[in-house]
Amino acid sequence: MEKIGIVTEEGADLPKDIIEKYQIAVAPIKMDWPDIENLPGQNTFQKMREAEKRGIKSFGKTSQPSPKDFLEVFKKQLEKFDKVICITLTSKLSGTYNSAIQARNFLNQEEQKKIFIVDSLSCSAGKSLLILRAIDLIKEDKEIEEIAKELEKFGANKIHFFAIIENPKWAEASGRISSFLANWIRKMAKIGVRPLIRLKKGVVVSSGIITGAKDIPAALFRRFVAETKKLIKEGKKIRVVITHGDDLKGAQRLKEMIEKGVENVEVAFLNLIDNVLGVLTGPNAMLCAWCEK
Repeated sequence: MEKIGIVTEEGADLPKDIIEKYQIAVAPIKMDWPDIENLPGQNTFQKMREAEKRGIKSFGKTSQPSPKDFLEVFKKQLEKFDKVICITLTSKLSGTYNSAIQARNFLNQEEQKKIFIVDSLSCSAGKSLLILRAIDLIKEDKEIEEIAKELEKFGANKIHFFAIIENPKWAEASGRISSFLANWIRKMAKIGVRPLIRLKKGVVVSSGIITGAKDIPAALFRRFVAETKKLIKEGKKIRVVITHGDDLKGAQRLKEMIEKGVENVEVAFLNLIDNVLGVLTGPNAMLCAWCEK
């Protein structure tokens, strides 16, 4: 039996090869959007574009994994591992953390002692970085109590997350961003300014503007360079994850700009934004998360 296993949910945006390599158990997140189910498209973002063309006014809804969903993956991992660390979506935007807590309470007392649950205070690319950090600590043969404490500090203080969305209507309709913030994004876009949003202690907030950038990848790269300048000067290594709303070409350009323009940076992977966040960000959104490695 291996020592420590990992549990998460679909909001982490991990590539399949990482999930399989490290035997990560993933609890499902359900999407309810009947109006687009039968539309053409290989992913949710392509279906969203088609829905806009057809004038469909509805918006998608997602539901967090139930305690039962988490209970199933906890039991699955306890068959393979001595102990389990579960890393969830930010509790400020999702009830996923509470579902995991409830699921643990259904286990017997001995099993409960083997499950450690961490609120990532992030999502998508940022949450992926926390899971990659967990993998590093497991490889270092750290005890699970030490890993859990380290991840809580790391998620709250060390992960930086920036995003640019092309159209704020999806997030506004869900109530995840205020009408004030949505209208600010629209006004800035009209004058050719790229507004940035970020997660701060698990909550979505505005993070200034980027002027003079020709597109979203260029704007994110500019902010990344400004934010990492001090660390790069100190010779620190940086890990990056990029996720996108069906704009692989743009994500690849951002990756190339970062790798060519900044030293000591590893772009761990690019991946599609999951449905739980995708129904809020919409097509062509791009997220860039980074941390000191």
